[in-house]
Amino acid sequence: MTADATPGALVVAGAATPRGRYPHVKVVGRTVYVSGTSSRREDDSIAGAATIDGARTWDIRVQTRAVLDAIAHLLAPVGAGLADLVQVTTYLVSMDDFDGYNEVYGQYFDQTGPARTTVAVHQLPHPDLRIEIQAVAVLPTAASTTAGATASATIADTDPETAPTARTRASQNEQESS
Repeated sequence: MTADATPGALVVAGAATPRGRYPHVKVVGRTVYVSGTSSRREDDSIAGAATIDGARTWDIRVQTRAVLDAIAHLLAPVGAGLADLVQVTTYLVSMDDFDGYNEVYGQYFDQTGPARTTVAVHQLPHPDLRIEIQAVAVLPTAASTTAGATASATIADTDPETAPTARTRASQNEQESS
């Protein structure tokens, strides 16, 4: 798919079925809107939720990773990736989970990543969900992809302490799946 294509609304195969009448992704021009995404899997199980010794437990790190990977999966069919995100809004059931969420988020993005807002909410659609992320991306053009890769390489070269950028992480994921 080219950056100029406009498929409209898309429900993506291999992702959790939306729980209402809405798409996973909506493309308007070169802007891609990603509906709120959780750690719910295609089979309706939830990553990062388990019962241990009869008690329900949640792992915000596992859930955050699952959500970000799911967003990457949802962006792929329209020709975008995590590096193309320009804005994310994260909903946490508890701000006690902020540090764990932030730790994993930092493995995907650095300070050049998308603008971000994180808010606490009373609940999400399933009691095992601790996080949901809504995102906006802009489809890449050949010039912006090259410029972004150059900027990411420059950051990586000048600051070895910086976590991998989303573009680098996306490239690593593509190589692993090949």
